[in-house]
Amino acid sequence: MKLLRNSAAGKASDVAVGYLMRAGIDGGGDLASASKAAERALAATDDPEQAIDRIVATHTRLAAAGGFVTGLGGFLTLPVALSANVLGFYVVATRMVAAIAAVRGHDISHDAVRTTVLLTLTGNDSSTVLSRAGIGVNGIAAAALQGVSPAALMMVNKAVAFRLFAQVGQKSLARLGRGVPVVGGVVGGAFDAMLMHRIASHARMHFPQAPRELGADQAAERG
Repeated sequence: MKLLRNSAAGKASDVAVGYLMRAGIDGGGDLASASKAAERALAATDDPEQAIDRIVATHTRLAAAGGFVTGLGGFLTLPVALSANVLGFYVVATRMVAAIAAVRGHDISHDAVRTTVLLTLTGNDSSTVLSRAGIGVNGIAAAALQGVSPAALMMVNKAVAFRLFAQVGQKSLARLGRGVPVVGGVVGGAFDAMLMHRIASHARMHFPQAPRELGADQAAERG
């Protein structure tokens, strides 16, 4: 974690985390918030799991389309297009994960939940990220971050950003087949769709159905 101690790297991670939370969770411009995405999905079906399926399908299409559009330029525009695609991909992924969390009853305005949303983007590396931030994990990530101090959450956010920066390099290497413009665009879109499904699987695990608060009648019965 030496890189995170470097002021420049720390500042870069803060900027990345802030942007993903604002754009991916809170929305902006033409992109509605994750809460709105959850509401729309639930309005289409009474089954929360079917709503989640709709959310995943919608965001997978968004990711695949983004991969195709930015892949059309070939090698000449690869550096610029790739950075735009990676940023767009993670914004869409953040929105998808937050929407899944909202459907399952989690308050995505809560700092611990928002950090868990970002943590989900790291996939199988989430436990490693938490342990390096000094947080032990025994079960579900969403539960592990409940009650954690704001300072600890900031450390997790920085660790997530560091891990995502590392994954960007791996993601870039996997896209070398995009040198031929049209074929490359198809490869990029398919790769983004695969990664989006993988992140969705982790989101389902990290955000189980939140306990529902008892209504007045139920509370009276138990009393």
